[in-house]
Amino acid sequence: MNNIEIERKFLVIGDFKSQATSHTTICQGYLVADAKRTVRIRLRDTKGYITIKGESSADGLQRFEWEKEIEANEAKQLFKLCLPGSLEKVRWIVEFDGHTFEVDEFGGENEGLIMAEVELNSANEKVNLPSWISKEVTGDKRYYNSYLSQNPYKNWKDK
Repeated sequence: MNNIEIERKFLVIGDFKSQATSHTTICQGYLVADAKRTVRIRLRDTKGYITIKGESSADGLQRFEWEKEIEANEAKQLFKLCLPGSLEKVRWIVEFDGHTFEVDEFGGENEGLIMAEVELNSANEKVNLPSWISKEVTGDKRYYNSYLSQNPYKNWKDK
């Protein structure tokens, strides 16, 4: 069982929606959100999920991730136990040059933030970037969803 997630994160500017093949609405909250581990509850359209993530590597590229689908009603019940601060976003799926980019357009307290993630098979895998990709933020803990749930983008002074 290999549950190591390898991904890079980027800020997004420009038109990506015209290249998207699908999108979904996500609401998520955290039962645990600290530097060593997170336990996330997610409602993605009509499906629920519980996800456990470990501490990120020093460069922010890799971390343990385990996810299990749960009933939507179970997710809704678990939201009641989550820490204050939840995330709302629309996730757009964009295929580009052999890679899948998940572009999150945040709403609510994080409105204005658009971020793309691309999962890799290895830490040194090369990936070509679409024109709408801006600054890389891999490893910048401010852009972790668990951080955003507690420190919303709208409150940042140095965006």
